[in-house]
Order: sequence, then structure tokens, then C-alpha cells
Amino acid sequence: MTDSRIPTVIVNFKAYSEVEGDRALHLARICHNVAEQTGISIAVCPPATAIAQIVSSTDVPVFAQHVDPHKPGAATGRLTAQLLHGAGAVGTLINHSERRLRLADIGVAVDRCHSNQLTTVVCTDTTATSAAAASLKPNAIAIEPPELIGGDISVTDAQPEIIENTVKAVQKIDDSIEVLCGAGIKTGRDVKRAVELGASGVLLASGVVKAADPAAVLTDLIQYL
Repeated sequence: MTDSRIPTVIVNFKAYSEVEGDRALHLARICHNVAEQTGISIAVCPPATAIAQIVSSTDVPVFAQHVDPHKPGAATGRLTAQLLHGAGAVGTLINHSERRLRLADIGVAVDRCHSNQLTTVVCTDTTATSAAAASLKPNAIAIEPPELIGGDISVTDAQPEIIENTVKAVQKIDDSIEVLCGAGIKTGRDVKRAVELGASGVLLASGVVKAADPAAVLTDLIQYL
């Protein structure tokens, strides 16, 4: 496993129109400024097309949104761990609900990432899949019930038990693996509640990326940390 610290907040830019072109760099700079002002560790997950630009222009930790379980070579259109490392990424999401992988492929991806000094955050949808993913030794698990992703109801209100149960299940397997949570988290109280339930941090997306004032939203989100 790598030694990289898991950020308290990871902002997934996805492929929203709000981060097309230079707007991804603009949002990354906002995230970096809020982190500098508050002392809270914030990482960004821009589109793969913006990774190198953001790495070369800011000091914000950059994670990829996805990695493929492939070796370098004849793998057209794939994102290998080596390519991500070469672009300057320090970590990656794996198995996001919008980019699912088979369990065996998750294991290969985790191993390849660790061989290339990339921190791994495996996304899961249930406590059972979280436990299975934890056996593959990623740096972190991010529990996100897919039906709540992008919605207006936070997982901390709709399914608080899934956070508690996932933390217990993961710690039983390997207490060095951190647990993040996401899905519908949009306020500072949501983040506070997530931490009270045992999460180390949160994975965010639309609540920040599509906000009229991302800096204000981020500042509100982390006010209780």
C-alpha cells in the first residue's frame, strides 16, 4: 500500500459541462484555496484530460476518476496506472457506480496502482461489497448507495446505518483502511454527521461542481471538521 494520506474531502468533477476546458483548472484552484484557508485536506478528481494541466498549475492533490486493470501496451482508450502516475496523479477512484469493475479487476487495479505509488479509493454500494473490496487492500473505501448519488437526500439521513456497518466491516478486515462516504451530501451538517458515524471523510460531486459559488459551498461543507 502507498503512504499517501487520504484527503478528508475528495471532489469528483465527473464530466459535467461546468468543468470543460479551463474550467476544471479554475475549480481545482478554488478547492486548493479553500484547503489552504481552512487547513482541511481537499483533493480533486478532474476529467483525465485535465489531470496534467491541474498538476502543473496547482498544488492540490489530484486523483483520477477511474483506472483500468491493464498493463502498458495495446490497450486503446484505457487509463493505466502508469499513465496516471506519469500525468502527475497521486491517487484514483476505482469502481465508481458510474464505472463499475468486476471484483477480480478491482484487485488487479489496486495492485497496479500501488506498484505505481497511487493511492486507491474503491467505491462500493453496500456493506457486503465494502467488506469484499477491503480484502483487496485499497487505501480507502468510499461507500455510496447509488440511488442517492446526485440527489437531495444525504446518505447520512437516508441510510446512516450503512456508514456505521461499513466502517465496522472494513475495520474488522483491516483497520488501516479508511472509510469515506458520499451520495447526497451537500451541507456541513451532512459532513459532521458522516464523521460522527465513523467516516474519515467524504466524496462529493454535484453539490460543489454545479454550485454557483463552489468556494462558499466547500467552506460550509467543512465548517464542522
